[in-house]
Amino acid sequence: MFHDDLPVTITDVLAARRRIAPYLRPTPTQAYPSLNRVLGLSIWVKHENHQPVGAFKVRGGVNLIARMSAAERKRGVIAASTGNHGQSVAFAARLFGVRAIVAVPEGTNPTKVQAMRDLGAEVVFHGKSYDDARLWVEEEAARRGYRYIHSGNEPDLIAGVGTITLEFLEERPELDTLFVPVGGGSGAAGAAIVARALKPELRVVGVQAEGAPAAYLSWKEGRFVEAPARTFAEGLATSTPFEMPQRIMRQLLDDFILVSEDEIKNAVRLYLEQTHNLAEGAGAAALAGAVKLAADLAGKQVGVILSGGNISPGQLREVLCGGG
Repeated sequence: MFHDDLPVTITDVLAARRRIAPYLRPTPTQAYPSLNRVLGLSIWVKHENHQPVGAFKVRGGVNLIARMSAAERKRGVIAASTGNHGQSVAFAARLFGVRAIVAVPEGTNPTKVQAMRDLGAEVVFHGKSYDDARLWVEEEAARRGYRYIHSGNEPDLIAGVGTITLEFLEERPELDTLFVPVGGGSGAAGAAIVARALKPELRVVGVQAEGAPAAYLSWKEGRFVEAPARTFAEGLATSTPFEMPQRIMRQLLDDFILVSEDEIKNAVRLYLEQTHNLAEGAGAAALAGAVKLAADLAGKQVGVILSGGNISPGQLREVLCGGG
């Protein structure tokens, strides 16, 4: 079934792949016998933690800034982030010689803050939550004329991150079910677009933290629902739903589940113990979702997107020593 009213199509994703290819190589897809044994499942992991900035969003940032006009590049870009979107913008801005400002909430993962600064972005701390930083950025962009890059309501970002699933399905066309983490929803929206075009029978499942269920509740109820965002997984900590990913997910996403803090932390440990990969909380959410639905996945070929590995030493200590 085709959805002509969607803001992003498979054609956009294919164009994004050509656009980002000079700057980003395809990430590995790997199966781990020990992980499969422990879970009793057949799981393929797509390693977005191996991106240059350690997370999937860089695909969207490169695609978007590559398409910006000379006038927009001259104005500079500004974004709000809890870390990975900001790194994506900083990485792409550096590639194309564009000034980048990223606002982050107080208490943001220091590993991500330093990475943004190392990429040349100016980092500004503002407010206690992502949404506090976002509101400040929107005002600053209007006042100073910067190109504001929203972390979800950007067709070029969604098309860029859709290339993950394009690569995944080309390498593992036998997949039956794909789990994708959801904060704002750009990754799940991109995955669903590609799945519907290339393999309509593939079941795409979004996974969000119980402590930050805004996108989940909005998808379930078919209307925008705001909710508190209190989760260890800062990449999922969005209290306001994003319009564009929601529109796509409502039409194309097959299922959407919530996972607890303990389930996310358990998935971080599983990645470390069974695959020797570091996953941040959001990066481990897809695996947490697969573990939660394991009884329904027997005999299936399951794909999980490890969306990021930017976990701080403090967060890792909390996972390994804090119970959870």
